[in-house]
Amino acid sequence: MDADTARLVEVTEKDLPLHCPTPGAPLWARHPRVFLDVTKRGEMLCPYCGTRYVYKGTAPKGH
Repeated sequence: MDADTARLVEVTEKDLPLHCPTPGAPLWARHPRVFLDVTKRGEMLCPYCGTRYVYKGTAPKGH
């Protein structure tokens, strides 16, 4: 996947726990569900589709 086709998704506290694909993903974009902990580093890449998730919220308690 190159930079022109890569997806960037900003997430907040309401999106936690975060998993990819997200509930609104189209059927053609579905793959096995994987949970991503974006709160530790502030961002993560999905190992299946390469979507980059960036956390824009406050740190949850306990993190």
